[in-house]
Amino acid sequence: MQLVDLSKPGEKKKLIWAGALGLAAIIVLWWVFIGFDSGPKTAARPTASPAAPRTAQQNTPRPNSGTVSPEVKNLQAFTEVLYEPASYNAPEARRNIFAYYEPPVVVKPAPSTPTPTPEPPPPVLLASVSPSNVYARTGDFKLEAAGDKFTPDMRIYVDGRELPTSYKNPQQVSATIPASFIVNPGARNIVVRTADNRLFSNQQVVNVAAPPTPNFSYIGIISPANRIADIAVVEDKSNKNVLNVLKGDVIGGRFRVTSISDKELVLTDTSLKIKHSLAKTEGDKSTGALSRPTPRVDSEDDEP
Repeated sequence: MQLVDLSKPGEKKKLIWAGALGLAAIIVLWWVFIGFDSGPKTAARPTASPAAPRTAQQNTPRPNSGTVSPEVKNLQAFTEVLYEPASYNAPEARRNIFAYYEPPVVVKPAPSTPTPTPEPPPPVLLASVSPSNVYARTGDFKLEAAGDKFTPDMRIYVDGRELPTSYKNPQQVSATIPASFIVNPGARNIVVRTADNRLFSNQQVVNVAAPPTPNFSYIGIISPANRIADIAVVEDKSNKNVLNVLKGDVIGGRFRVTSISDKELVLTDTSLKIKHSLAKTEGDKSTGALSRPTPRVDSEDDEP
């Protein structure tokens, strides 16, 4: 089978062009992969940095490939590459690297005490109470309260305890304070108010003081043989004087002897009507105080 008919003029030209294109392709491929130089082709060495200075090899004009000898090409292949990195300067530290962080001291604000709002004045005025000073252990006494705007429904309260109150007028009320309220010394708060606390007064104070006590020691008793009256031997603590007193005598200017026994001596304050009990003690032996003689026993044997 005939592939090309050369008798035709167009087929002959096509054959010639095909051969020329094939030869041109072969030449191009030979120039790309092999080249037309007589010596071996060396690969280009990349530079380390575009900013690096040009070496002597780079500054030297590249000779024409047709005139360089093979010895020169081999020498250029082994030329030392000079690598010069770009200059880099580290920034200076902005602070001392040896300093350490210290947290700021938090100062706590001092707690502010809010200004208290003044309470409204009580609707009832308690100006004074009488008496304002009493002695403890005394009896019942009458308390007079003076003020303003008192009503019949108001009562006197002592330390929160209500007392039966007598209403006289809007400026005066009174109540009887029992002795049980003043057994011990101290202050007693007095308020006048209604039971529902709708109307109330300001507060007043009754001071309860400790009563005066006798400055004596009970050191002995003398009982005469006829037993008409016992004699108490007491010692004054202020001057160490020894006194022999009978029942009914007043010692110290205000204390009356009301009872004499082997265990205790009872004295009564003539002003406050308060009783004081003095327990029997041995006293000071250097004072020569007398003691009660021991009675003779009939069953004792007098023989040695």
